[in-house]
Amino acid sequence: MNLIFRSIHRIKELWEHKVFRYALILHSFYFILSIILFFAFNQEKNDFIIFYNVGKIFLNDIENLYNQTYYLWDFRYLPLSALFFIPFSLLNFQVGFIFFNICNLFLNFLICIFLFKIILLIRNEDHEKDDKRVILYISIYLMGLPHVLNYIYGQINLYITLLILLSLYIFLKYKDFKWQLIGSIILGISIIIKPTAFFLIPFLIIFNIDLENKRLKFDFFKSAIRIIGVIIPVLFNFIIFLLVPGIWEGFLNTNFTGNNPIALNFSFSITKIIINFCYFYNIPFNQIFIFLVVISIVGGLGFIVFIINRLEKDSIIYGYAFGIIIMLLTYFDSWDHHLLNLTPILILIIFNMPRYSEITGSIKLSLFFFSFFDLAFVGVWYLIYPLFPYNIAATFFLILSFYGICKYCLRKYKGKKRMGVEKY
Repeated sequence: MNLIFRSIHRIKELWEHKVFRYALILHSFYFILSIILFFAFNQEKNDFIIFYNVGKIFLNDIENLYNQTYYLWDFRYLPLSALFFIPFSLLNFQVGFIFFNICNLFLNFLICIFLFKIILLIRNEDHEKDDKRVILYISIYLMGLPHVLNYIYGQINLYITLLILLSLYIFLKYKDFKWQLIGSIILGISIIIKPTAFFLIPFLIIFNIDLENKRLKFDFFKSAIRIIGVIIPVLFNFIIFLLVPGIWEGFLNTNFTGNNPIALNFSFSITKIIINFCYFYNIPFNQIFIFLVVISIVGGLGFIVFIINRLEKDSIIYGYAFGIIIMLLTYFDSWDHHLLNLTPILILIIFNMPRYSEITGSIKLSLFFFSFFDLAFVGVWYLIYPLFPYNIAATFFLILSFYGICKYCLRKYKGKKRMGVEKY
């Protein structure tokens, strides 16, 4: 009961902030708009149809889980992700969609709570001690236009965002092995539902090379616990692959070797832009080769920077950022609503960096672009793709974020301040 009263009191306090009121009103509009559009136009063309059918097929015809003739668009996730959708598939389709989006709305409430809690843990000491700026950035997250598509499509990105933030909160707050295992298992569950955090796995390793002092830091046991914890949930999928003939082949074909990865679309990943270029000019290509080259360059650079970083603490935040940005830049399909997995991490980085760091500017600029402008460039792509089939605006800002994080991780602090600006 005390918790309920405290929550009500806290909501009343937040309501006093004008930007938070606007954020709640606007976010509520996104939710209501998604329901209206669903019943008016969108019942036969949204991603929820895929999830709804996946739950039914997993129960009744699992051999055809990756038979894409059963779906409007390809089902691409690990087989055990279908378990998550079964409760919704047991409902009437329209009721299932409404209930699914109500869950999304509640998840955003939880995401804001964990975002607030993590900021209090990692906020740099030179930031303001009150909560006004924290509330501002949480409001920016709520007002972000990617929520529009996430609700309209009936997508599952918010489940991933919550699990990512929950695992990060556990890693930051609790240092003992038990909680490290729990945090990594939670991250592994997020990968089962949707593999957005897959490339985050290497950044769980506690390994740092101090080039200046020629020292090596490697926490083998904690790293092993994290890797084992995140892999365990994922490995359960291989039971399905082994027991059900054709499932493994269907999974690989859908995600890597089939026609879907080479189709022309508005994905903003580097891999997809290269594929679109080859497709547009009829240049022979192999999508797997392109993917492996891009992941080797971008992923390799990110991991090298991470292991030689000069961060004194909270380096795992930047590991999470690297992992998600690498996924968005390298996998075939990266859409506007996937940015909901990244923007909360960028907000955390803004509060973890020095208040007036020059590097923070690139992160802020990317955050505002992803939140309010990227959706417009999706519309531009549809208008010009017969002549210019490259959605490069979001790619640019992902690279800008990647560069800013790399620069911060490698900074050499000189201990000087001038005009309130940190110098590196």
